[in-house]
Amino acid sequence: MNNTTIGLLAGLVLGFAWAFGGFFAFLIVLVLGTVGLAVGRWLDGHHDFEALRDSRRGRRPR
Repeated sequence: MNNTTIGLLAGLVLGFAWAFGGFFAFLIVLVLGTVGLAVGRWLDGHHDFEALRDSRRGRRPR
């Protein structure tokens, strides 16, 4: 199991534990799962936040 999978599972578990039931629980789990996935991908080295920031500003990678 890699860090991406662990991060996604941790975010989902925290979301279920924090808000169990209803539409808002779904939104909370979705947000926390996305955060967990992003952190896991960053720890695995699959996501470069600087490149994402530069692409939003219209800069090209060097």
